[in-house]
Amino acid sequence: MVLLAAAAMAQNNTAIQRAFKNSYADEAKKSYQAAINDMTPYYADGNYEINLRMGWLYFLNKNYPTSQSYYQKAVNLRPNAIEPRLGLVKPLSLLESVDKVLEQYTAILKIDPQNTQANYWTGVISYNRKQYADAIRYFTKVVALYPFDYDGNQMLGWSYLMSGKKAEARGYFERGLLIKPDDSSCTDGLSRANK
Repeated sequence: MVLLAAAAMAQNNTAIQRAFKNSYADEAKKSYQAAINDMTPYYADGNYEINLRMGWLYFLNKNYPTSQSYYQKAVNLRPNAIEPRLGLVKPLSLLESVDKVLEQYTAILKIDPQNTQANYWTGVISYNRKQYADAIRYFTKVVALYPFDYDGNQMLGWSYLMSGKKAEARGYFERGLLIKPDDSSCTDGLSRANK
């Protein structure tokens, strides 16, 4: 009886592996609906990997609400994993659900306070909301981890500038110009910081 169950499980795993393989091949051809169809017969609510894959495929197929649903199931199955949360951010962003995007980045930062992607985009959201002190905090973490990163330096410069701290802003704009000489954003920021 045990051998029979083990054989059935091995057969099912082989079929699922084949479905993933076929799905990857269809994805590479940009045949997203075919890739979805490859996975559908093996779908199970409690299968993290298939929910994650379906979230990605529906995202590529531009069905963002369905993508969101599958990614949310993956998050629920693995609440301490960063991977499904970063996936969930993709459809949420295109659905313009900024508060829900921020919820995911906040959850990621509770799991991994040094996560560069979550710190950067939380900083961008804070900056866009004119919450410059918060933006400075998040961009400072990015620049501490990646001192020669253009995006982090540029946004940290703008965050300092918009909060009235011109002297602090200058150094970040100057570093940004080392990375991307003649960059219009850093050139403009440096010009404003020097006034």
